[in-house]
Amino acid sequence: MSDVTKNHLLRKTGIILFLFGRYFFASFFIYGFWHKLVKGWLWSDLMQHYFIQRLGELPADSFQANYLEHFAIPNALTIAWIVTIGELIIAISLIFGLTVRANAAFALFLLLNFAAGGYYNLTLPPLILFAILMIIFPSGHWFGFDKQLHRKYPDSIWFR
Repeated sequence: MSDVTKNHLLRKTGIILFLFGRYFFASFFIYGFWHKLVKGWLWSDLMQHYFIQRLGELPADSFQANYLEHFAIPNALTIAWIVTIGELIIAISLIFGLTVRANAAFALFLLLNFAAGGYYNLTLPPLILFAILMIIFPSGHWFGFDKQLHRKYPDSIWFR
């Protein structure tokens, strides 16, 4: 096998694996949206209840406790809407390859806010890393609408 063929095969395999990762990432956000929707987070104080519960589990002088007490708890319903609808927008974007980089940045913002609120677990570092990779690599050009829209609107930052 020549080096050109080998490099092409490795590149193609890498792109396919990356796209599988993008769809897995989208499924994570679809699940988050669906869970919050069916549990009624958009029209109840459920998120505030979870924030207050988590606040009681954290050291009082920690950044996470301050974040919850002074930002998240007073704005719980607004945050519930932003997170829930944001998860849906991110998932749809990643599925269709539409404004992938911008929505990967939005996903990174949400994930970092989850961590800031003390909802850190072992799934966050790989998700944060993959969000960064989706910002760097043009996966919406590999499979999605970003490539066609970038051709039509080459000066737009949304489709790069």
